[in-house]
Amino acid sequence: MSRLPTKKQIKKKKIVLSAIALVAVFMVISFYIIMTQSGHWLVDDDEFDHVNWVVVLDGQTADMERTDFAAEMMASGKADSVLILGRRNFRNKTNAEFYLDDFMRLGNFDSNAVFIARHDDPSTIGEAYTIIPWLKKHKADSVLLLTNAASTHRVKNIFQTLSGDSPVYFTKDIHHFLYNADSWYTSRESRKEWLRGWAALFVSYYDLLPAGNLTATDSFYYKPIVSAKEFEAEKNPVVDLQSLLPKVQEKLKEATADTAKADTTVKDTVVKKDSTAKDSTTK
Repeated sequence: MSRLPTKKQIKKKKIVLSAIALVAVFMVISFYIIMTQSGHWLVDDDEFDHVNWVVVLDGQTADMERTDFAAEMMASGKADSVLILGRRNFRNKTNAEFYLDDFMRLGNFDSNAVFIARHDDPSTIGEAYTIIPWLKKHKADSVLLLTNAASTHRVKNIFQTLSGDSPVYFTKDIHHFLYNADSWYTSRESRKEWLRGWAALFVSYYDLLPAGNLTATDSFYYKPIVSAKEFEAEKNPVVDLQSLLPKVQEKLKEATADTAKADTTVKDTVVKKDSTAKDSTTK
């Protein structure tokens, strides 16, 4: 005949079961928070009325969603200038060139207000080192950074850490289909973006540990960053015919002088031959 548990044993068992239940509830709540909120923790979706610059970072999809958004900002008067970045992808060709061509077809934009930064930077931190000194040199006050939604918090933190107090950076969730912060766990591509986003965020904190503030004198990338007008002039140089006219006239004068000299030489030769022939006949 088995012994009945004592009151002390029953109380102990209840405490253990209660603790297990509490842990289970805590895990369910934590799982729910992670599933519903961690997607938003990667996203900084800022509100603003106007910015001086829109910076299109490299890495957009074939839908060109970032240049489309930048074009809407320029067309609506919410941005003054656009800077388009792109890595080298084929010999001396860069993504930035393709982005720029597409952007300029989206509206009647001032080619002096659109800039292109062709670079070889392998990461967002590299892009930040490239353009922050240039932005500081051009007295940028407010800058909208366009990247994918799951990278917005990380990208803004990188630029703010390296820039210091100025300029002020904003980021925006442009709601591309690859990542939905509300239901990232329902899509394979969104789950991949979520995982990459968190991994890149933790790595960026480590990479920024020794970082200091960049100034306007910290970059040698000023020359490759040119306006769309300058870039077009590089591709299709314009020949100033008016400036070439004096040289052409000089060449024509030289050619005329050479022709006259040649004619004189021929006449002299003919005269000499005639004189020689007459002398021979007389003899």
